[in-house]
Amino acid sequence: MFFALRNRAQACFLADLNTELVNLWRVVQQEPKAFWDHIQPYFKRQGEDAYYVVRDESPDHHLERAARFFYLNQTAWNGLWRENQRGVFNVPWGARDFRGVDVDFLSAVSLALQDVTIRETDFRDAAKNTERGDFIYFDPPYLPISDTSKFAGYNGKRFRKNDLEELADLCKHLTKRGVHWMVSNRDNEHIREIFSHATVVPFTTRRSVAAQSKRHVQPKDSPEVVVVGGPKS
Repeated sequence: MFFALRNRAQACFLADLNTELVNLWRVVQQEPKAFWDHIQPYFKRQGEDAYYVVRDESPDHHLERAARFFYLNQTAWNGLWRENQRGVFNVPWGARDFRGVDVDFLSAVSLALQDVTIRETDFRDAAKNTERGDFIYFDPPYLPISDTSKFAGYNGKRFRKNDLEELADLCKHLTKRGVHWMVSNRDNEHIREIFSHATVVPFTTRRSVAAQSKRHVQPKDSPEVVVVGGPKS
């Protein structure tokens, strides 16, 4: 969404609660060449054994953290980022090689991020300073389908049902303030109920969170929605 709208926006603001993701954004924004240099050693750290060694590491330097995050994102199970309640990354190996990134593409991303405000904060704080005519896109975690779902948390700061309901209420107030907004999530009765004040657009996409080579689970159709709200034109 950011890259699609970047050239049409007068100012951009990116926010997330994933500390490592926010650090990566800032590193790519401010130090793309140094980041490129720090990911080069990971091309020699291929395979399952190397993956678990990297997963157990906990570097302190911001460039080393960014390189490790990028490596794990490319080699973890389906590119998933999940942390336990202590904030420890615990996704198994995804049976994939580290591919790195094209240097020209990295430079283009860094250029797009120039003059963008990047903060580690939640949706409540991120929406505080919006003004009439602004557009904000929310991409909250999908709630687990069941209480036994293994992938319920993306980081140590859990997003729960009451958070989703609070987001829906916030969006209602954003509409009254003249702010345009969009939310993406799984299609279900609860989503349709709490966002009944807006336009719910259903669609079906292919998800393969459980599909990997060496794993006998196939991608499945996933019913999802985008919810659109804001002042009427």
